[in-house]
Amino acid sequence: MNGYVHASEKDNLVTCVRAMKAGERVLVDGTEVVVRNDIPIYHKMAVSEIKKGEEVYKYGEVMGVASRDIHIGEWAHIHNVDSTRGRGDIAKREVQQ
Repeated sequence: MNGYVHASEKDNLVTCVRAMKAGERVLVDGTEVVVRNDIPIYHKMAVSEIKKGEEVYKYGEVMGVASRDIHIGEWAHIHNVDSTRGRGDIAKREVQQ
């Protein structure tokens, strides 16, 4: 079992349905991906290069915007994705600046 859900061809993230360990290799749509960080269960991993400012897709829909470059195999979470789903990450950051 590869341990992830890749729901849509639009998705540049997969959802890990088990914890992933740095250095582990998984096949995503026939391409080997090396996991760059330990990733907790149900968290997201990038399966394509995502540049700062680009939209981040999960389940075929935009879930956020990359706050920095995110590399293939990297854990995608609040440290590198600003949510567009109502949590207010972007608005809070703008107020603080």
